[in-house]
Amino acid sequence: MPGIRRYAYLHFVWATHGRLPLIAPEIERDLHRFIRRVCMTDGCEVLAVNGMPDHVHLMVNLSNMVTMADLMQHVNGGSSRFVSGSLQPGQTFIWRPGYSVDAVSRSDRATVVSYIDNQKQRHATGNIWPGAEPSDDEYAFGDDVSARGDDQ
Repeated sequence: MPGIRRYAYLHFVWATHGRLPLIAPEIERDLHRFIRRVCMTDGCEVLAVNGMPDHVHLMVNLSNMVTMADLMQHVNGGSSRFVSGSLQPGQTFIWRPGYSVDAVSRSDRATVVSYIDNQKQRHATGNIWPGAEPSDDEYAFGDDVSARGDDQ
């Protein structure tokens, strides 16, 4: 229906397999660009993408053309192949199964975008939001299995 604007702001977080620091500085920029392209192909507006050597944060305005699970399947599957084939030939790059996703209100959008944009500074100073960072627990993203995205 023309003229309808959808606001479904989502903050995704996912980690590398084994929480290994696989996202080296020399591949980080290309990886983030690839993630942005995948999201845009799925019709999602990317508000922020950033991370650390062992995890990525992504905030999007979710399109009505794709589900959360499908978006993450496209992002994770595509980016694994992209890094393995294009950026690190002969090496395998894989993500840890699952992800965290939180809905973000319009009023909190700028705060979360700033948090994502400043990942390296926040981690360096220890000024992180524990609930917004991956942990090493079996249920790293809470006990709600349906929100973990294990269907990837």
